Amino acid sequence: MEAGRKPGIRRIGIMGGTFDPIHNGHLALADAAYRQLTLDEVLFLPAGNPPHKRTRPEGATDSQRLAMVQYAISDYPQFVLDQEEMRRGGLSYTKDTLLRMKDEKPDTEFFFIIGADSLMAMDTWYHPEIICRCCHLAAAIRDEYPLEVLQGKASELEQRYHASIFMLNTPRIPISSTELRRLCREGRSIRSYVPAAVADFIEKNDIYGSQAYNERL
Repeated sequence: MEAGRKPGIRRIGIMGGTFDPIHNGHLALADAAYRQLTLDEVLFLPAGNPPHKRTRPEGATDSQRLAMVQYAISDYPQFVLDQEEMRRGGLSYTKDTLLRMKDEKPDTEFFFIIGADSLMAMDTWYHPEIICRCCHLAAAIRDEYPLEVLQGKASELEQRYHASIFMLNTPRIPISSTELRRLCREGRSIRSYVPAAVADFIEKNDIYGSQAYNERL
């Protein structure tokens, strides 16, 4: 689908996630969406208490995750930190956040930026029909899924939920937050995968180090 721009309508991307920690793959995906979809800005929306990740004993605190996102996006004026889900009590559901945003900014088009794995699993999300009604989906094209498989899933979602889906050409950065936490516990450097300020913060606070991990157990 082509990303045609409507006159007088703002276009905002939403980059959700636990960001535990945020890494260069997140930034590359957000930047690809910003450029390819001609967005006005991209909101980074750290999840407060996502239902699919209720226990993260080895993870950072909420305040640490917020700080890492702020450090990571500080050199990108088009990226903005949104603390809505952190401030809201209870479980964090994407559909509630999108409904709130649509109500507050009815003259805005929202583009929910997701990885290929999230696109493939969209049926399992809480009320995918509401998510698809409130925003466009902007999905990364990744090597782990053949293009025809992603296109087939997009077509299925378009038919089932009347979804509006854009495919993003994104660089392949083979890393995940889970893998980065493991590397930290093993005492290995992650500086190739995260912004320098984020690496400094993690090391200074020993967020994912073996000592901090064992103390949380």
